[in-house]
Amino acid sequence: MHIHHIAIICSNYEISKKFYTEILGLRILREVYRAERDSYKLDLGIENQYVIELFSFPNPPARPSRPESCGLRHLAFAVENVEDKRAELISKGLVCEEIRVDEFTNKKFFFTQDPDDLPLEFYEMN
Repeated sequence: MHIHHIAIICSNYEISKKFYTEILGLRILREVYRAERDSYKLDLGIENQYVIELFSFPNPPARPSRPESCGLRHLAFAVENVEDKRAELISKGLVCEEIRVDEFTNKKFFFTQDPDDLPLEFYEMN
């Protein structure tokens, strides 16, 4: 039918919560602290669409990123205008790659990363 959500385990809950809500602008749908696991679970949405489940766990292992390894490569967000989104994220202190053009679709995109170095793509949909 469709992807329900994507789960992300972060190394620092407060930093990642701030990143995904204040910098990327995702909306908090629900936040739960699970004492038995010493873990937070934060449900995030774009508008009212549930998209990311952010978890904290004590001492999670680092994510292998470079060289690229098997597993989830990146998350991609659809945006109306990549130039505007890139400028917005840079103004909030993020380092963003240069804008590129997808050779198959001719759509513009760029990458940045979250606080745990998870690559994030912003892909122009208009």
